[in-house]
Amino acid sequence: MSEHVRERSPENASRRTPLIHGSCDERFGAVRTAFENNFHERGELGAAVTVLVDGKPVVDLWGGWADGARVRPWERETLVNVWSTTKGPTSLCAHILIDRGLLDPDAPVATYWPEFAAAGKESVLVRHLLSHRSGLAGLREPHTLEQLYDWELTVSRLAATEPWWQPGTRSGYHATAHGFLVGEVVRRLTGLRPGAFLRQEVTGPLGIDFSIGLPEEEAARAAELVYLPVGTDSERAAGFDVSSPVVVAALGNPPVSAADANSAAWRSAEIPAANGYGTARAVAALYGILAGRGRLDGHRVLSPETFERVREGQGSCRDLVLGPGFTHETENALGLWLSGPNGSYGPNPRALGHDGFGGSFGLADPEAGVSMGYVMNRMGPYIADDPRKMTLIDALYGAL
Repeated sequence: MSEHVRERSPENASRRTPLIHGSCDERFGAVRTAFENNFHERGELGAAVTVLVDGKPVVDLWGGWADGARVRPWERETLVNVWSTTKGPTSLCAHILIDRGLLDPDAPVATYWPEFAAAGKESVLVRHLLSHRSGLAGLREPHTLEQLYDWELTVSRLAATEPWWQPGTRSGYHATAHGFLVGEVVRRLTGLRPGAFLRQEVTGPLGIDFSIGLPEEEAARAAELVYLPVGTDSERAAGFDVSSPVVVAALGNPPVSAADANSAAWRSAEIPAANGYGTARAVAALYGILAGRGRLDGHRVLSPETFERVREGQGSCRDLVLGPGFTHETENALGLWLSGPNGSYGPNPRALGHDGFGGSFGLADPEAGVSMGYVMNRMGPYIADDPRKMTLIDALYGAL
């Protein structure tokens, strides 16, 4: 990352004592303990965690501070940018269209977006976009942050770009491109970008406090993102192969820092792979649609058939972008990651979820009827499997 917001030393040492609020079923006391320990042992600043079992909250906790100066307490309704945890809700938009028969995951993308056929991409399938196998992990030409905020420019450049590898053969994490690629297909079919479509079809009707981009009137509720100070355990996270052009394209074109993501320009843009804003409660609810096999609170969002398609594995491999940053192979489903043998989302290999850069995540385990959302503002350099995440998941499954 190019620039970091660092925590400022508070004037009052008592501000360092985190206050945990909310509710926790006695059965899940281990989750509360793990959440508290993240503050005491893993440098947490402000955070929230929610667990739903069969759609009902059994854990709903929040605490700490919404800013690096430790002046603003983290409140029940504090919103925060969840980075790539946004990819789950964005992919849900595509699956709703699949469920309605308007989108075929095995059709060429150019069926819906004719310009996409340029540069040898006429055979790239919709499922390749969802599963990071399209070959378009990032742009080849330099792309500035200001240009990233320009939807038409960004999608037109992606449509014109030659794939970095043979589409469909393996995955290469589309860190930012994923949301524009999937989102433009949604827009071509509905006339709405994914933010508006998600609001119309899911978050509005179900009252879920989540948006892609942050409305100006909600800015006062947003937490400040703060980069994890040097010298913590997270600084020992495995690096990425910065000599690889595809890695640079996916993760650094353009580079984005915590300071950039705190700006009004970032918040007002629509970046469907990276700038979703919500509470832990909202993340758990959105991923809970998948945990409930397509339903939430009795409302049908997806058919059982479409839901099962969501978690179709697309083949385990060493990701071309994440590569050295992971010690294991990963497997993408259609828009989310499978837990797999590595247990990234618990012991059920067919559980699924998505992480956000810095630590946030959403989890869905249909067999257990469980969903989980975790959000925070103190970022580490992990793209996935942050230690704070894993201790919460271990506590959850220990309780189950």
